[in-house]
Amino acid sequence: MSHGIPILLGQNVLPWLVGVVVLGVFAIIVVVILINYFGIWIRAYMSNANISLLSLIGMSFRRVDSRIIVQGKIMAVQAGVGLEKLTGVTTRRLEAHFLAGGNVPNVIKAIIAAHRADIDLDFDRAAAIDLAGRDVLDAVQTSVYPKVIDCPDPKRSKRTTLSAIAKNGVELKVRARVTVRTNLEQLIGGATEETIIARVGEGIITAIGSSDSHLQVMKNPDRISTAVLKRGLDAQTAFDIVSIDIADIDVGQNIGARLQADQAEADMRVARAKAEERRALATAREQEMKAEVARNRAQVVLAEAEVPLAMANAFREGNLVVR
Repeated sequence: MSHGIPILLGQNVLPWLVGVVVLGVFAIIVVVILINYFGIWIRAYMSNANISLLSLIGMSFRRVDSRIIVQGKIMAVQAGVGLEKLTGVTTRRLEAHFLAGGNVPNVIKAIIAAHRADIDLDFDRAAAIDLAGRDVLDAVQTSVYPKVIDCPDPKRSKRTTLSAIAKNGVELKVRARVTVRTNLEQLIGGATEETIIARVGEGIITAIGSSDSHLQVMKNPDRISTAVLKRGLDAQTAFDIVSIDIADIDVGQNIGARLQADQAEADMRVARAKAEERRALATAREQEMKAEVARNRAQVVLAEAEVPLAMANAFREGNLVVR
């Protein structure tokens, strides 16, 4: 009987120890979860962000930064754009955008800014713009507050002015400022600022080139901007042109007069060359005639030398009679 009591005690203690270990492991897991997720979950719960504790735990396994997702969802809810049925800002979509390499805070800020400005921008379009490599927040801000682009842009080109020539041959050096705002519908796949600058520069040069005199352009510079705006230069671009303003006009060289002078100089050189050609031909002809005269003289001398020979031959043959 004394040997059986320890065995019974050991059989009763083993399940108890296993239960203690399991409870201890469970308690450790609960403590770890509370330390890592309880604070951020409470923050999301108090902000009505609609993010469960299990979702936060699952984000860790999916290698998603839960703090960024929760912060974005809270920002959307507090700004009034967190209604999932209207704007599509769901936790799953935020996670998918994060895993795709997108900038979740930037997208949420852009949606909030668009909502404040009464611009139709949902999560899908904002995420697409962000994944396309465009700064969606800057695009929304530019749509609300138009930006000004210099034409030509000194940051992209060494030239500070556009050079155009009117019909009277006078050069005008022009510097323009283009006010644009973002066209969110064409932002994906639309041309960038470089295309706007190139098209505006081309339009200004064409407008000045079609003017009869540079004085007309300097007198009414708004004619240039009006003519350029009528051409619809913002087609298939990511921007809408608000206005084109001529900032500065300077008179350059009289290209027409210089070209006429150069043409006159070229014509004079051609005339000199032709005159020199004619003189050379005359000199050559003169030398040819002199050679012809010398040849004829030689033939005369040869003919005169044959006369005595003929007389001597006639005398020997008795054809020549001396009286």
